[in-house]
Amino acid sequence: MKGCYCLVIYIKKKSEIGIGKKLGVLEFKKGIYVYVGSAMNSLEARLNRHLSDSKKLHWHVDYLLKEDNCKIIDIIYNIDKKVECDISQHLKTHAVGIKNFGCSDCNCESHLYFFKNRSEAIEHVKNAYDSIAIECNFLKI
Repeated sequence: MKGCYCLVIYIKKKSEIGIGKKLGVLEFKKGIYVYVGSAMNSLEARLNRHLSDSKKLHWHVDYLLKEDNCKIIDIIYNIDKKVECDISQHLKTHAVGIKNFGCSDCNCESHLYFFKNRSEAIEHVKNAYDSIAIECNFLKI
């Protein structure tokens, strides 16, 4: 199964986190973030990887999720279509993007967005899927 996904991530406290060599150390506010990604080979394996505590640090989001105070709390995903940049473009009009995060293989400004709260984040992700007429699924972690 292939598809795209949005990880709703809760950061429990303000943190400075090293995000690989290119981005360096970034400051993250306490709150809710949405990371937009794709898995065009195995969506289930990618989501399990993100949920795992033991993995090699490869993607920007891996560096974020390795922190004890960062936790995935929800996953919203779709099957079969690669729409991560479409979702990201919608989210950037409703949230603050973390510049250059998770978008090294496309022309987006970011694939990680900060929201005021969980409800707002979920609402905007669902609206993003509705705006491109793609059905999404919801997992509460």
